[in-house]
Amino acid sequence: MVQQILFILVSGAALGYATFQFMKIRRNILLGQDEEITLDRGQSWKNVLLVAFGQKKMFKRMIPAVLHFFIYAAFVITQIELIEIFIDGVFGVHRFFAPSLGGFYTFMISFIEILSVLAFIGTVIFLIRRNLLKIPRFVKSEMTGWPTLDANLILIFEIILLIGIFSMNGADTVLQQVDPAHYASTGDLAVSSWLGPALFGGMEQSSLVVVERFGWWLHISMVFVFLNYLPKSKHLHIILAFPNTFYAKQNSRGEMENMDSIMNEVKSMMGFDGAADAGEMPMDEELPEFGANDVFSLSWKNIMDAYSCTECGRCTSVCPANLTGKKLSPRKILMDIRDRADEIGKNLDSKSADFAQDKEKPLSKDNYEDGKSLFDYITREEIHACTTCNACVEACPVLINPLEPILKLRRYEILTESAGPSDWLPMFNSIENSGAVWSMPVDRDQWAKDAMAE
Repeated sequence: MVQQILFILVSGAALGYATFQFMKIRRNILLGQDEEITLDRGQSWKNVLLVAFGQKKMFKRMIPAVLHFFIYAAFVITQIELIEIFIDGVFGVHRFFAPSLGGFYTFMISFIEILSVLAFIGTVIFLIRRNLLKIPRFVKSEMTGWPTLDANLILIFEIILLIGIFSMNGADTVLQQVDPAHYASTGDLAVSSWLGPALFGGMEQSSLVVVERFGWWLHISMVFVFLNYLPKSKHLHIILAFPNTFYAKQNSRGEMENMDSIMNEVKSMMGFDGAADAGEMPMDEELPEFGANDVFSLSWKNIMDAYSCTECGRCTSVCPANLTGKKLSPRKILMDIRDRADEIGKNLDSKSADFAQDKEKPLSKDNYEDGKSLFDYITREEIHACTTCNACVEACPVLINPLEPILKLRRYEILTESAGPSDWLPMFNSIENSGAVWSMPVDRDQWAKDAMAE
């Protein structure tokens, strides 16, 4: 009974605090502007099944994909055993499903154990790749400090989870021989049926009970630690990959979003019928801000992209700007957006009037000012280096679009601040004067006029 009460209290506290943290992440994502995304629901669910659940895009790099699949599959399938652990913990029973499922239970737990061994192999190889082989995309400048520690911690957590599973199953296998009345038969498990006797075969029953309970509590405790660690980690993508792939835009990846006010103005300049009235702006109306300079002017989807980032570096590893030595790293852009959203979220949680734009009103998303923007995280040099080639968009395994926020930051700089690199000015002048990026002595449509004259 004491163990049941303790389990219920620990579970309630862990689940409650995790929910509290996830609600903060939701709040941070909704700091962005509303954005309606037109979707083909069938295609959206296909993306979820193939890309998020099926890991389709991971398999463009076969070795890490297979290793990642071992860990991912073990994580998913182990949830079946986790359900049983919860039932056992709440009702004070042991191996609740074993008597009713019989041989299928043996198969299920054996399958979990095999996946767990493969996951252990994958975890060790990933630790070696990161810390000994130092794969180039894992040692970029943005990966120093916390990102590297975060990646290693989650792999260590995985090993501890596996130790819990095999301690629990191994000792339980021996206890089934010693005290079959209290320990339901699981059949011959693929790993524990030989590993258990090998490790724990000479122990007294009381010691076996301690080892079994140690493994049980270690496993469930690490599950709770992992759950509460996720909101602080890049591994939040385990959850957000599903909604992120569902809401991924389905238009052509080379298609850029038009700004209606700019489009109408250009149409008016070029003499398109009906565009003149649409492009006019009342003289007393304040000029709008174009693009984005902070998370408030990005869309909620841009921010969810940032929180969904796995920090795998595949986008940066294929970025032509980064490969030629320029400062741009699409991964860093997303990490900076997430860090900025976290910073604003923490300031909002403080409820300090120091961050209120209007000191007379309560601090809120709409009444916030800390004197910073995304340009305090992302340098102008980084966004100028982007070639808009979409290589980063194509490479992302969870359908993140790093190009969108880069374009929005550039639009803010050029259209709102009237700034930008000096070597871009001739191009802007040519577009304004002749409607083309190249300076030409004749109108861009002169050829059409000549053709009609003939």
